[in-house]
Amino acid sequence: MSTLNVSLPEPMRAFVDEQVASGMFATASAYVQQLIRRDKARAHVRSLLVESLADPRPDVSWDQVQQEMRARVARAAR
Repeated sequence: MSTLNVSLPEPMRAFVDEQVASGMFATASAYVQQLIRRDKARAHVRSLLVESLADPRPDVSWDQVQQEMRARVARAAR
């Protein structure tokens, strides 16, 4: 694993420290890693939405589209 040094304003650093102190995260690094994972997942979902808007499928129901997107997101998370 590599190291990345990040500078934060004091209010942001205090917030990170609060998240760690809450017990939800073992370290500041674990908190930042979770934020990055969430952002990657959000970007992936966004790209799927853009893709679906570019190629509408009128023969497919909304429920089918949601199921397909959930499956694709689950596959990408593995």
